[in-house]
Amino acid sequence: MTDKTTIKTLGELKKSGYKSRSVKDELRQNLIAQLQKKEGGFEGIIGFEDTVIPDLQTAILSRHNILLLGLRGQAKTRIARLMVNLLDEYIPYIEGSELFDDPFNPISWYGHNEIQTKGDTTPIAWLHRSERYTEKLATPDVTVADLIGDVDPIKAATMKLHYSDERVIHFGLIPRAHRGIFVINELPDLQARIQVALFNILQEKDIQIRGFKLRLPLDLQFVFTANPEDYTNRGSIVTPLKDRIESQILTHYPRSIEVSRKITQQEAILSDEQKSAVEVDGLVKDLIEQISFEARNSEYIDKKSGVSARLTISAYENLVSNAERRMIINGESSTFVRITDFLGVIPAITGKIELVYEGELEGPAKVANMLIGKAVKTLLLKFFPDPEKVKKSKTPNPYAEIINWFGDANTVLLDDNLPFEEYKKSLNSVNGLRDLVKKLHSGLTANQQLLLMEFVLHGLAEFSQLNKGFLDNGFAFSDMFNSLFNLEPDEDDLDIDDDRY
Repeated sequence: MTDKTTIKTLGELKKSGYKSRSVKDELRQNLIAQLQKKEGGFEGIIGFEDTVIPDLQTAILSRHNILLLGLRGQAKTRIARLMVNLLDEYIPYIEGSELFDDPFNPISWYGHNEIQTKGDTTPIAWLHRSERYTEKLATPDVTVADLIGDVDPIKAATMKLHYSDERVIHFGLIPRAHRGIFVINELPDLQARIQVALFNILQEKDIQIRGFKLRLPLDLQFVFTANPEDYTNRGSIVTPLKDRIESQILTHYPRSIEVSRKITQQEAILSDEQKSAVEVDGLVKDLIEQISFEARNSEYIDKKSGVSARLTISAYENLVSNAERRMIINGESSTFVRITDFLGVIPAITGKIELVYEGELEGPAKVANMLIGKAVKTLLLKFFPDPEKVKKSKTPNPYAEIINWFGDANTVLLDDNLPFEEYKKSLNSVNGLRDLVKKLHSGLTANQQLLLMEFVLHGLAEFSQLNKGFLDNGFAFSDMFNSLFNLEPDEDDLDIDDDRY
């Protein structure tokens, strides 16, 4: 606590030389100081350094109310919450005031009365910036009374006051956020008549309650969030309200795998045991992120709904947990994430994608498997030659020995519960697989080598060079044409998947 918070009366506050300033001036001046010191601000927000954050800083410098517009999972609410860090650490208020009245500029009956009756002995308390943030999720059942306030007949009866007395008012969330930041999430979900009630607060900076001749010049920084999908599916922002919100800032999804990976690694919650016992290679981390990129471009997924960053965070947590589960079952002290562990991320995918009609016909589990397959196919080209191009090339096909081995009626079964030694034995049994990985990627650890060997099998299957059959808890790789297994999961397999996921 700073020294100034030892001030306990209005008289002491006057002698200290303290000067009041509005919330927007606070934000502006503290941001200026932050920029002059070349401090970043908005810690934990990744990927918006050159886009959203500069726009946000400009809006704050302009003292604007702000609308953050973007699809779900684009850190809109987190940005709003981090704005609190730009407020002064403590501000004084008239002790006992439910609206946290500024001692030099009270707006409530209580504040005026305290100053009038007690003068310089008026008790002063101090409010920390963490208590100056109010957030409300807009839902269709929100009322004007919830946000603005209403007459409280019980208070009137208890205090024996007339209904024309200002003291009978029960203030809503917005007046109680006076001298702070007020956030309304999913603004279009508010009924139009409720949005209209915000007009006066935004433009004239006052409130109206039940016809009272009452003017409360509230001091607020408004931040609204909205999803463009809401404009058609659930509601809309009425035009006059949108016109009163001075700055509209567009958010976006990560634009690169590297940025997306940083977000996932920052947000994923893993136990210390998981971090120490389960090795996660960079290939696997990139594969998780690639799934979300494939999903955002998939013809089976509604692009208007978006694919939240929460998909990759949840998928990564499931991926590590799936490997940990196998380790525990097999009594092993450590393990590493395999490609087969991606069976465990399907529940994290199916709950976070909105399917279009064609996707519904395929089913969420099958769409999830398709996304994983496309991610494998995309990333294979970053590590190995294009199987389609080398097949047509006059140069020797580096995959020929592997494909020929399967052509001799050999198969490989990879169960996601397979113990390490059996997993290693299965992969090493494939002629040419180990040599291919060693030739193109030297200096790998034993685990990385095995991971890439498995990755090659999945990649060749995605390029239709091998057949990958879907089993209950794993995959069966075989020759493309003379397979003992089906090329694609049959209806029974899909039924099993659907029941499981």
